[in-house]
Amino acid sequence: MMKRSGNGTFFYNLRKYRHLYFLILPGFVYFIVFHYIPMFGVVISFQNFQPFSGLQKMIFQPEWVGLRHFQTFFNSFYFNRLLTNTLLISGYKLLFGFPAAIILALMINEVTHNGFKRMVQTISYLPHFLSWVIITGMLVTMLAQTTGPINTIITAFGGTPIAFLGETGYFRSILVASDMWAKVGWGSILYLAALSGINPALYESARMDGANRLQQAIHISLPGISHIITITLVLSVGDILNAGFEQVVLLYSPVVYSVGDIIDTYVYREGLLNSNFSYAAAIGMFKNVVGLIFLLVTNYAVKRMGKEGIW
Repeated sequence: MMKRSGNGTFFYNLRKYRHLYFLILPGFVYFIVFHYIPMFGVVISFQNFQPFSGLQKMIFQPEWVGLRHFQTFFNSFYFNRLLTNTLLISGYKLLFGFPAAIILALMINEVTHNGFKRMVQTISYLPHFLSWVIITGMLVTMLAQTTGPINTIITAFGGTPIAFLGETGYFRSILVASDMWAKVGWGSILYLAALSGINPALYESARMDGANRLQQAIHISLPGISHIITITLVLSVGDILNAGFEQVVLLYSPVVYSVGDIIDTYVYREGLLNSNFSYAAAIGMFKNVVGLIFLLVTNYAVKRMGKEGIW
């Protein structure tokens, strides 16, 4: 039988599995249109882009400024504060939120009563379907200094009302806690799916050897989903400079800028509110390049440890 060439195999598979390719076509088009085509716009990071200066200056004869916008950002007063806040907020979310989803999946996997198990899963998934506008509205209502239920309880016990969203000591904790509440249930789905693929005979053998539920979880469940954990960890570290723009911009105020102002909110103010499009694009490009470096380094480290990376 004649062996097919590389191109022949590709087109053969394309015809044979055309229905499956049609299924992924909408997602493919989405990423092309909204993620890859806009990459050409990063060129304005090296220009003095003026959107109302006419096509001649915008496209045909733009004013090139090289790395000036990057130098301005690196030398600005905001650079250290923005980078520190972004890394700290994202780092706290990763430190507490990442293992929380794994622990929740392990706990749900140990539940034997199907009705209770479905109820717990449904309750933990529900916050994922709420927008950050709704979640932050709930937080503002609950944490209000005068009428919020939490401050009402504090006052009832003789305490002094606290402006939680206006206190720098509480703001990051509120961001991390609300992010965990919103995402931990949905994040556990992937681990639950991986846990369902573990051979039940392994648990039976462990029980016959006298292993309790905790020992089974540590020595069977966790190693069984370790490949999924490493992949999600690499992707999460690569996304570490995305500290949650919607959540922060809806909750922060100038009072907590010192601990809550992140790169994305600064880009929003400079790019959309102050119309410094080139400067904002340069900052966004810096953030994405650093994120890519984090992704490459983490993937390399994971593979050096003998685990499966994303490539």
